[in-house]
Amino acid sequence: MKSFIPREVETLWTLFTAPVVWGLHFLVCYVLAAIFCAKRLPVSFSFDGLRIGLVIFTVAALLMIVMSAWLAWRQWGFGADDPPHDEPTRSSRTLFQGFATLLLSGLSFVAVIFTAIPLLFLAECQT
Repeated sequence: MKSFIPREVETLWTLFTAPVVWGLHFLVCYVLAAIFCAKRLPVSFSFDGLRIGLVIFTVAALLMIVMSAWLAWRQWGFGADDPPHDEPTRSSRTLFQGFATLLLSGLSFVAVIFTAIPLLFLAECQT
């Protein structure tokens, strides 16, 4: 299967990609909402505008996490080998890293959704 992303990108750093995306998403959502509510910007920029921007940012974060999950699934061998991967070999470590990254990607995906849920329910800043 030909891929547009080379296998060289599948390093230990891919393990941290999805949680870092979730962390940045969490930070950006709550900091922007806090600044917006504290500063009371002019009427030209409403809370709905902030909400739309954060929804777009949430979709982008979810797409990056899905990409990370796809890379992890590819590294895991598309699920061909069942865990546990506890042999002291490079192949087993690579399979374990792919499986762990896939699980972290799933957790991060759910965390981004839970972080974005208040965007649906908050109507305006509370004073």
